[in-house]
Amino acid sequence: MRFLFKCLAPDNDNLNDIVQILHTNTLGGLLVSVLAISALTFGFESQSPLPIKIYFWLFMVSLLLLRFVDAMYWMKRLRHQTDKAYAAFSRFYAGVTLTALTWGIYTISIFPQMQILELATTMVVLSALAGGAATVLGASRSLVWTFCTLLLVPMSTIALFESHREVNVLGFLGIAFWITMLSSSKRTNHFFTQSMDLKKHNQQLLKLMEAERNEVIRVNTALKNSNLQLDALNSHLEETVQQRTKEVTRLSNLDPLTLLMNRTGFLKQLALCVEKCKNHNTTVALLFIDLDGFKQVNDSLGHAIGDQVLVKVADILKQHAPKHSLARWGGDEFIMIIEDVSSDTAMLAASAIRQDIADPMTIDKNEINLDATIGIALCPEHGDDPQRLIQEADLTMYYEKRLQQSHIAVFNTAIFNSVCREQKLREGLRVAIDENAFYLVYQPIICTDTDSASSFEALIRWQYNNTQVSPNEFIPIAERCGIIVQLGEWVLHTACNDAARWQGTHIAVSVNVSVAQLMEDDFVCRLSHILSSSGLSPTRLHLEVTESVFADNIAKLTAQINGIKAMGVFISIDDFGTGFSSLSQLHNLNFDYIKIDRSFINTLDSTGEPIIRAALLIAGEFGCKTIAEGVETEIQAARLKAMGVDCLQGFYFDKPQREKNLTRWLHNDK
Repeated sequence: MRFLFKCLAPDNDNLNDIVQILHTNTLGGLLVSVLAISALTFGFESQSPLPIKIYFWLFMVSLLLLRFVDAMYWMKRLRHQTDKAYAAFSRFYAGVTLTALTWGIYTISIFPQMQILELATTMVVLSALAGGAATVLGASRSLVWTFCTLLLVPMSTIALFESHREVNVLGFLGIAFWITMLSSSKRTNHFFTQSMDLKKHNQQLLKLMEAERNEVIRVNTALKNSNLQLDALNSHLEETVQQRTKEVTRLSNLDPLTLLMNRTGFLKQLALCVEKCKNHNTTVALLFIDLDGFKQVNDSLGHAIGDQVLVKVADILKQHAPKHSLARWGGDEFIMIIEDVSSDTAMLAASAIRQDIADPMTIDKNEINLDATIGIALCPEHGDDPQRLIQEADLTMYYEKRLQQSHIAVFNTAIFNSVCREQKLREGLRVAIDENAFYLVYQPIICTDTDSASSFEALIRWQYNNTQVSPNEFIPIAERCGIIVQLGEWVLHTACNDAARWQGTHIAVSVNVSVAQLMEDDFVCRLSHILSSSGLSPTRLHLEVTESVFADNIAKLTAQINGIKAMGVFISIDDFGTGFSSLSQLHNLNFDYIKIDRSFINTLDSTGEPIIRAALLIAGEFGCKTIAEGVETEIQAARLKAMGVDCLQGFYFDKPQREKNLTRWLHNDK
């Protein structure tokens, strides 16, 4: 048993002091425990025979009294006998364990007879005792665990399996509080351990000072010299403390990898520069630098190489500004202060930085090529608040990175308004489907052989705050914020339901499918479910995919398209000629229509005609039909028909209309 308690005792040379702290701290706890058991024993009318509670009360009071006597005995007689510490700790541990065990047996025994008020009060009392123990017994983590577990778990476990919901809630709260106490015990124990180590260190220092004082007293003849030496020693200690304090402060403001300033240190430095700018009527340029291509380095070569790249970039930046004007903001983002510069000078400096970063670097025999996107904010032109300047430079960088990587720009109101508008549209998009803010319009696609509508293209529209938002604006935002798949599925489901209502007609509906939506693993299954639930024949559905998808996973794309075609759905290649697609990729795909982009129709009199004829030739070779978008005049329609284009679409025939306005087309009224 002695060996067991030695194992449970804290691994600390100050066990004697820990026992002293435990005894001292628990004196108040003993009194609280007596009051608690007394209140629960005599404060409630119980259905169980009163003697049971009386017996528990007598046993608990006796146990607590015995622990009090042991504590007094320790503090009066044994506190200075370090060899008695393990025995004292063992008795204390046993007393605490027995106390908690008694509480546990008490709650288990009395639980069936307790009313809900008594149950709640008992749970509150036990939780309060456990909360106090987490601090009072914090010197021994195992002691806290043992006490809290025996105190809370029995009653809480029984409560969890009761048939009454209120009792279940008490059980859940008890278990949650138990887990919280176990978690907090680590921090409390760490605090006690540090306190004891500090106390021991202070005692050693006091002993040293006492020895020196005795030496001064003993050597009276050298009193003056000793005093001078002591003064010198104190002065040296103060200087050392000041130096170490400065060093700790310096290190806390540094990024450990690049040894540039971190966010905390940089904000302090920027505040000083802004204050200087205001007082002396100077300027400050803030450059927010984001590396382009760094993620690929981490993904392909590993984080160790990535860390070396960041160190190398930090060395490059040091060539353009002193270390106290540089910081690693986080990840692959850096930030720089340049004082006394104009907007044009800041742009030149940023260009030089970007050029140096773009130079190939060799790390562990790997040639690495990076670039940078840099946003610039100026003080006082764009404000004199450090946090706002950083936000403006960051927004500018983000805005430019979104438009075109590896670019430099200075903050302006248009950028701020654009980012703010995008944020508002993001928020609106997240709830637009639930609020029925989206709706579809349909534009007819005319067959040149019959001059009648062969299909309708479904186009999404969004009315946000009573204002129409262009799809060219909100669809890219939907792609960036990750809701394009959900939005595309809504369009597909709505269009199929609408087309299924076009009774007595073979007119198809054409729906655009985004790259992200098409590449979803379960897209084919979802499409099948939508067709089944709407009742629309697969042959009356055309899916339009943009040419840009060919640059992605061609193997997966081929498998997805084959799965779609196997259902009987038609495939159209949208915006043909504006992206990149090799003939070998086209050959691997099973598609039915090529949609010639409107940009070539608009230039039909110049460069557009050769491209259209080339598209017709390609379509003929692959056995598919062609659709010309953006037809706006009768002359364009006639020329395209004469050239052999199979279908035409554009404002010349009709603008996109709500479904209820398609009556004349659905009844073949040309």
